[in-house]
Amino acid sequence: MDHPIAVIDFGSQYTQLIVRRIRELGYFSRLYQPGELREVGAPAAVILSGGPRSTREPNAPDIDFEFLKSLEVPVLGICYGMQLLNLKFGGEVAPGNVREYGPATLLVEPGADGILNGLKGHSQIWMSHSDTVSTLPEECRVIGRNLDGVPVALQWNACFHGIQFHPEVSHTQEGTDILRNFLSLAKDLPKFRMASFKDELIERVRREVGGRKVVCGVSGGVDSSVLAALLHEAGVNARYIFVDTGLLRENEAKEVQSLFSEMGTEIETIDASDRFLSALAEVTDPEEKRRIIGRLFVDIFFGAVGQDVELLAQGTLYPDVIESATSGSIAATIKTHHNRVDRIMEMKKGGRVIEPLDELFKDEVRQLGRILGLPERVVSRHPFPGPGLAVRCPGEVTREKLEIVRHADRIFIDLLRERNWYDSVWQAYAAIIPVKTVGVKGDERSYEYAMSLRAVISEDAMTAQWAQLPYELLGEASNRILNEVPGVNRVLYDISTKPPASIEWE
Repeated sequence: MDHPIAVIDFGSQYTQLIVRRIRELGYFSRLYQPGELREVGAPAAVILSGGPRSTREPNAPDIDFEFLKSLEVPVLGICYGMQLLNLKFGGEVAPGNVREYGPATLLVEPGADGILNGLKGHSQIWMSHSDTVSTLPEECRVIGRNLDGVPVALQWNACFHGIQFHPEVSHTQEGTDILRNFLSLAKDLPKFRMASFKDELIERVRREVGGRKVVCGVSGGVDSSVLAALLHEAGVNARYIFVDTGLLRENEAKEVQSLFSEMGTEIETIDASDRFLSALAEVTDPEEKRRIIGRLFVDIFFGAVGQDVELLAQGTLYPDVIESATSGSIAATIKTHHNRVDRIMEMKKGGRVIEPLDELFKDEVRQLGRILGLPERVVSRHPFPGPGLAVRCPGEVTREKLEIVRHADRIFIDLLRERNWYDSVWQAYAAIIPVKTVGVKGDERSYEYAMSLRAVISEDAMTAQWAQLPYELLGEASNRILNEVPGVNRVLYDISTKPPASIEWE
């Protein structure tokens, strides 16, 4: 798409939210690494993200400032990006008195306009930094401060602006207004509508496939189902493989086969449950479990289709890419996704992987699925992790634990559907806690597993709040699990937010 709004990624875990907010405003944005600035072409605007590093460090992430100025487009520096711009204009950055992480207050300076135009002048913002601007260059104008009088919003000239806080997170009350004000300074903003973006994705698929043989792994989840529908719409003659890892939910294999039968797409099913469970025996490290699952999936997949496969299609989403911190990203690795393991990345380098959905968030993929005509029961389905129930069985994965999780999960999800809560939460599941606790069943002492129920509300899985489910629903779920699931004598409800916790246990 011409003239994208270029977000330069300096490694903040919030960076992808900037892209999301801009798309919500109806414009197309794309993420780039600092060294890729010249490859953008003619961006409509540039945003420099936050990041975990300090601008005072040796070899701190940098930007081609002279080229950035030559673009003559609006530039917004956020957190690290603001500090970097202040250095480039001749100012200084120093350690702050304290590390600021969490809510603060923005006080808009009298007469401030531009990116702070129309703000109420006293609102909550979200901080995450340890350094602060200590000396401002002569031409710099302070347009916003915090309650201590520290500058948190700057303007160096008509094009360059900076803010110390994060407008992209929901905790910044007027963050969307700030981004909207910033974009109003730009020209030729690229519109973003999923219906038209679908056509761009189809052209991308046709261009990248180029007549090569395509194989695609499917699971029945939203991502792989939308990917299959997109490939079909693009006229790609793909071979669809469903690998039953033995780590799936109850009756998952039958449901997947039924779904693709309805879609008129033939799939091949491989039962590899014994191989996966054998490979995971005595493995407890969560990253190692993910790597084993990812590598074995690839081995089984290509073992079934042969070595003549020229192209692998994957339903990788944007948050998967960010959290795995691959492709040279400055971002820290949160967890390795099953489709970002070493062998997959080697194939990517060789041009043998296509990931058409890798710039989309989950809700955008749902939109695309609806446009492609997928049934609502598919596009509205809760996310399910690629490594399956292995990440809901902390510690060693065993058949006994998997059966317990499957049974408890079905009870919980069925109750959410019956009580009309399923569509109100982003994701819900039951996980087994890898310790046994003392209980009483009948007249005897029991020593059995504890279960954790989790339901979260989120927009894109990058941040999440725990869902405040009714006590009556939780009580019924607990009672049924304790009475119907052998091996369990305690049920807990997880009220952790993300961050600091992740949505899944591993």
